[in-house]
Amino acid sequence: MDYRGLVEFMVKSLVDHPDEVELREIEGEKSTILELKVTKDDIGKVIGKHGRIARAIRTIINASATKSGKRVVLEILD
Repeated sequence: MDYRGLVEFMVKSLVDHPDEVELREIEGEKSTILELKVTKDDIGKVIGKHGRIARAIRTIINASATKSGKRVVLEILD
């Protein structure tokens, strides 16, 4: 499964500056870490009120990762 492509698609659909979305993937043996970096203006749109949008994105990723037996972590960087 292409978790990076999935997250990139969702985040670029939400933000005002989709060309400035940076996503770094760190592969591990049993887990994958995705580091997301967006502009200061768009950080609120990715996190949402009380972190609801970020939680929803993480839920979708984890649901798709459960099938392959991997753990995927999304970190949103400032």
